[in-house]
Amino acid sequence: MGIVVETAHGKIEGVQAEGHQSFRGIPYAAAPVGENRFRAPTTPEPWAGLLETKEFGASAPQPPSALPGMETGPQNEDCLFLNVYTPAADGARRPVMLWIHGGGFTGGSGGQPLYEGARLTRRGDIVLVTINYRLGALGYLDLADYGEQLEGAASNLGQRDQIAALEWVRDNIEAFGGNPNQATIFGESAGGMAVSTLIAMPQAKGLFHRVIAQSGATQAVLDRQGAARILETVLSELDIAPGEIEKLRKVSTKDLLHAQSRTSARLARDVFLCYAPVVDGDSLPEAPLDFIRAGGAKDIPLIVGANLDEWKLFSAMNPKHFELDEVSLKKVVASRLRGVEGADAERMIEIYRRERPAAAPCDLLDAIESDRLFRVPAIRMAEAQSRHQGATYEYLFTWPSPARHGKLGACHAIELPFVFGTFDAPTMDRFSGTGPEADALSAAMMDAWISFARNGDPNCAALPRWSGYDGEKKSTMIFDRKLELRDAPNDIERAAWDNLVV
Repeated sequence: MGIVVETAHGKIEGVQAEGHQSFRGIPYAAAPVGENRFRAPTTPEPWAGLLETKEFGASAPQPPSALPGMETGPQNEDCLFLNVYTPAADGARRPVMLWIHGGGFTGGSGGQPLYEGARLTRRGDIVLVTINYRLGALGYLDLADYGEQLEGAASNLGQRDQIAALEWVRDNIEAFGGNPNQATIFGESAGGMAVSTLIAMPQAKGLFHRVIAQSGATQAVLDRQGAARILETVLSELDIAPGEIEKLRKVSTKDLLHAQSRTSARLARDVFLCYAPVVDGDSLPEAPLDFIRAGGAKDIPLIVGANLDEWKLFSAMNPKHFELDEVSLKKVVASRLRGVEGADAERMIEIYRRERPAAAPCDLLDAIESDRLFRVPAIRMAEAQSRHQGATYEYLFTWPSPARHGKLGACHAIELPFVFGTFDAPTMDRFSGTGPEADALSAAMMDAWISFARNGDPNCAALPRWSGYDGEKKSTMIFDRKLELRDAPNDIERAAWDNLVV
């Protein structure tokens, strides 16, 4: 027999492994299928007997991943499962870290090999939880105005799922050796945007106590008008009239995914992420950055940061990107800045060129897009929070990927195997690199994240002194072969975005 734990909904059986125990595929909410499609999550029905939790539950329905090694396994709308890694299911009341995966709010899973929790759990004597949540149209269509026609329909369902998982942690994690009053939420990309959004959601208040946002901050939210346009486009792709919206519950998963992807393609020029949290005035009353600026998160310590070359992961998928010339560069930058009040594409290009005189046009575009979409939003979140909370920490990850002869640089997601110590996940050795220097950087990141989860302070023996962020010095921890605290890195480029809404 494996390790048996009694939860609020019944007994589960996990696995004893070397130095830790794992419980996989625990249902934290009722299956969001049938009449529950597009409804807020509810608690799962109790079960009799012993539920085996030795395999990951199904991932949320999603398009195939374009990235090697990021496959998610079986998919099903019945996807609200979480996984727990713990040194021991005892009464030790360890710090808890809950991971929210990335994937543009349309992909990913808490069970991907990259997020295997054994190393982080063992190294830090912490309890790690990874979760699945509803994605894409199933998780992020704004249906709040259609609750009568589509009975019980709501907005921000993916976010509500995350809150349901946090409520499960509050009610159950003590049985796994965790302390529900010492919970840190952390995530990357859409996961970083999700944790940043949870900060401003009233229903999530008190369910977590610290936040780490990696390569994703408060920049993803939609307003009601933008969300309505996305819903309208999805309905048109499905040939459903607004007055027939109840048909959404009958559409096959396959057809809904197709409409979801077609909508993203149609709106790609105008919308950063079609499926993302919406400021609905209810579950999310105001934009998270406004909430933080007003001091709404003053009691929450924060780590937020980005990677130096985020956009290179995405541009590398477009062979024409490397053929970019000066004329095309200006056109592309102007199109990306379209609608940004006060933006001047030629001025922006010139600033980046002065700082990077040897850069090719494609590299200048990568630098501009990396800052626009990731680094500047992270800095703005740090600036907003640091006015109210001294324990606010900014980082910049600059370790370059060895893949594609170094063309990826310190691209999006490159830090993930360092945070989890999962260089053995599929393709990660080629993506992130391996060896003593990689191991040392991974140990430093894990120790910093663990220290922060334990104390609200990332300082540890592996790092130089990491002082809190402030608007004047802009102290930023550089994660690379050399670990150093640097004031205002790449600040001329950052300042180019001042007074621009990105």
